[in-house]
Amino acid sequence: MGQFFPLLDQFPIEDQVKTLADDELLDFWEETQYLDRILEENDHADVNNSVVYERIILQELQLRSSRKSIDDVR
Repeated sequence: MGQFFPLLDQFPIEDQVKTLADDELLDFWEETQYLDRILEENDHADVNNSVVYERIILQELQLRSSRKSIDDVR
């Protein structure tokens, strides 16, 4: 299972998601959605972090999808 290190600046989230398998990346996305809901319920929501994580995950999924499309053409 992949690991996320939020406090280590030397491993930005963009690099960390690249190391996750597809199913781990989707699990990470689900976990961020779950944590966002809990934080919103307790008035501790940081919308900026939520948007950043989602954008990074979507970009990684788009990149992987385009790579698969290119590999299919070859």
